[in-house]
Amino acid sequence: MLAEIITIGDEILIGQIVDTNSAFLAQELHRIGVLVQQISSVQDDRTHILNALQEAESRAELVVITGGLGPTRDDITKHTLCEFFGDHLREDREVLAHVEALFREHISTPISDLNRQQALVPSRAEVLHNPYGTAPGLWMRGKRAVFVALPGVPFEMKQLFADQVRPRILKAFQRPVLLHRTLVTYGLGESAIAGRLAGWEDTLPPHFKLAYLPNLGKVRLRLSARGSELQPLEQELNRFTEALKTLVSDILFGEEDGEPLEETLRKRFTDKKATLAVAESFTGGRIASQLTAIPGASAYFKGGVVSYATGAKISVLGVPEQLIASHSVVSAPVAQAMAENVRILLDADFAVATTGNAGPSKGDSDEAIGKVYLGIAGPQGSYALEFSMGNHRERIVQKSVHKAFELLLKEIIKF
Repeated sequence: MLAEIITIGDEILIGQIVDTNSAFLAQELHRIGVLVQQISSVQDDRTHILNALQEAESRAELVVITGGLGPTRDDITKHTLCEFFGDHLREDREVLAHVEALFREHISTPISDLNRQQALVPSRAEVLHNPYGTAPGLWMRGKRAVFVALPGVPFEMKQLFADQVRPRILKAFQRPVLLHRTLVTYGLGESAIAGRLAGWEDTLPPHFKLAYLPNLGKVRLRLSARGSELQPLEQELNRFTEALKTLVSDILFGEEDGEPLEETLRKRFTDKKATLAVAESFTGGRIASQLTAIPGASAYFKGGVVSYATGAKISVLGVPEQLIASHSVVSAPVAQAMAENVRILLDADFAVATTGNAGPSKGDSDEAIGKVYLGIAGPQGSYALEFSMGNHRERIVQKSVHKAFELLLKEIIKF
């Protein structure tokens, strides 16, 4: 079964907002056996929208549209759908009652005629109730495809899809079985892994596919299978997954079910009742930020020190001036001392520290841009490792954060 996604809005095309709706919809559709073959973004323009609708229907059985359902003049999706279907707008009393109740109970500004016009829907549409906003979703059957129009506000769109669109798709369409297993690897680049797996990959049957998903220090290996019966396909996928695990066992950090490494760390540290502190220099608090973005981090994360300046490493973390003078502020001994001292300072079981040159200038050290040192301290001692992370500032920082997570995972597994 094929689907297309169309996002509507000038704000997407001028880069004012990032289109996260398409990514969410594509992922969710794929989970239920719907293959998205194209994603398009179009202006708030009648002709462009009509062309996009016509082209999508010529290729797909399901067309999901987001955006353009609001109350202002540039929101023309409903009017354009009416033109496309030869339909007209009618007032839906239930939608109108809902809009009026929202304004009466939750919105301080008075309701206007524009807001009441949210209750105008195409007469042929099945209305999808939106409990969180004024714009309802729409389900419409065309000549060849079903069209679903959803609000552009992400949390409204996601709730509507989960509560009303997904169940309708499952009921209305016959879909193949699609299964995935994703392995997360660290420490080896995409091309090196691909070289290692080339022979094995050639043995995969036609209904299997291996995808490489690199992201600054880690590579996810997604093994996908497509078939008609669930149980035989699961058994076959399990067999190939186990073989893949054996081939990458030295760089494998487990399977992923939409779970970032930060969540894996939270589970590991929490399960072992261990605590963590961080001391950051060039990463500028990025490690702490990503760790605490995961709910439940307070169960293990003690805190961190962003000692960006050399003086802060001395005065706050207690790194000896002589150590810095002898080895440079960007060095393994300094990274190790930072980790040891922040562990003591915050009374944590483990600590990680970063010092390095992210560029574009060298700062207080003559080390090359991209040269970084990561320090680890724990119950069994401390150490620091040297890495070269390239020459792009953002890549240096984020690759270093991922490498720090990798080192921490290794340590907590041993604990």
